[in-house]
Amino acid sequence: MFDLRQLRYFVTVAETGNVGRAAELLHISQSPLSRQIMQLEQQLGVALFERARQRVHLNAEGRAFLAEARALLANARRVEAFGRNLASGAVGRLAIGYVEGAVHAGLVADMLGQFHRERPQLHISLMSLRSAAQFEGLRQRTLDLGLVYSPPPADYPEIASMLVRREPLVLAIPEGDALTAVAEIRPPHLNGRTWITVVRQPADTNRGQFLAACIEAGFVPDIAYETADPLTSLGLVGAGLGLATVQESLRRAAPPGIVFRDLPWFKRSVTIHLAWRRQDGRAVIGDLRRAAGQ
Repeated sequence: MFDLRQLRYFVTVAETGNVGRAAELLHISQSPLSRQIMQLEQQLGVALFERARQRVHLNAEGRAFLAEARALLANARRVEAFGRNLASGAVGRLAIGYVEGAVHAGLVADMLGQFHRERPQLHISLMSLRSAAQFEGLRQRTLDLGLVYSPPPADYPEIASMLVRREPLVLAIPEGDALTAVAEIRPPHLNGRTWITVVRQPADTNRGQFLAACIEAGFVPDIAYETADPLTSLGLVGAGLGLATVQESLRRAAPPGIVFRDLPWFKRSVTIHLAWRRQDGRAVIGDLRRAAGQ
């Protein structure tokens, strides 16, 4: 099997028609160049040139072979460029997991917007997954990055993370509710009121954490409705069915009929962390980490 160097030598000699001139262009001596051309012809079992003193001319077989050699060299350059682009993250595939809070906070769009404009050939798969499923996906290498609610647990030492967003929770109140006229809402105003909360399955911890935070703040909610996501909760608030706390960025996506109030004394917030494999040193992962941290 001949190598690409031999093909490059052959094309240069064919295009110049002079071994000496080709040797100058290739920065090698004339004798080694001639030997390489003869080795190529021997390997192929066919003469490619007609030789006359200082000049060489392609024969019919040489002209046919030249077209194929040029195509192969061009393809080799394309493959080399493709490999370099893979290393830089300009092409290829990435799988990114996310929790719904990352979307509500605008993190997914912010992180990928400019990044994708700079790398239009990079294919990105986005998957909505719970945080635990994302950690497992990173371990199994089915995910490259994850946007999760919390850092990885201690038994996942191979996964690193950084905090990229922290949002306070705000109180969503139906329009016309008496609470909307209260200048400063305090825990006693919320005690015993009907509440709507998000319950995530399986193994939900959100309801328990919400109850604990309410009790710590000094009131006990009457949880009458449980939903799968905060947008559904807001729909029920808009229908006048109760109160809810949601991350601040959801003000923009809220349906009509809702008034939002800050609760600076309520000690819960939504945090979003970016997670990745510690040993993943690809440039594209570093660039996405920087984009998420801006």
